[in-house]
Amino acid sequence: MIKEENVLKTGTTTVGIICKDGVVLGSDKRATAGYLIADKKAKKIHQIDKNLALTIAGSVSDAQLLIKLIKAEIKLFALRCQRDPSVSEIANLLGLIVYQKIRSFSAIPSITHFVLGGKDPKGYSLYDLYPDGSVSEHKNFICSGSGSVFAYGMLENEYKEGLLAKEGVKLAYKALYGALNRDIGSGNGIEIVSVTDSGFKVDVDKEFSIEKPE
Repeated sequence: MIKEENVLKTGTTTVGIICKDGVVLGSDKRATAGYLIADKKAKKIHQIDKNLALTIAGSVSDAQLLIKLIKAEIKLFALRCQRDPSVSEIANLLGLIVYQKIRSFSAIPSITHFVLGGKDPKGYSLYDLYPDGSVSEHKNFICSGSGSVFAYGMLENEYKEGLLAKEGVKLAYKALYGALNRDIGSGNGIEIVSVTDSGFKVDVDKEFSIEKPE
């Protein structure tokens, strides 16, 4: 049996924000293994389809594998059904995969946490896929990772319904900036993307030297 104190713990901060004209996702760039900073340029936001993106937290190897699986499932769905899957369908499929992985016996448990955001004919959607496989839709914002407690404070205080995507990018930056200054598991940079009618776009990609938000 692996004792809890012998398992390397990871840290991160990711955020997702629903806006009037899009959905915004953001993350820090630090990957940790216990007290070791394993990667200073970690990629925590991934585009999985033309109008779909997700953030990752937890076990990097498991998250990378699940991203490959869900990308393949999206292509298979389009071939079988002759249409693109909705954000809800992808969220529930990925949630099922996470559920199965966490309950499969392994010497190293699979622990992954995803925030999924995207656009389909019904509009913009944001989902929280918790490590136990549960799937929750959020109509405003969501955070994950060790720095989420700090990011939530900023989002709770400044989020307003009807926020534009460009305003959502600024708010995500402020929330991440606060987490990076207080959470030891988060740092080394900020990446923020948006999915709008124009498609997927990287809005912010900054390394360790982070500008103070206005």
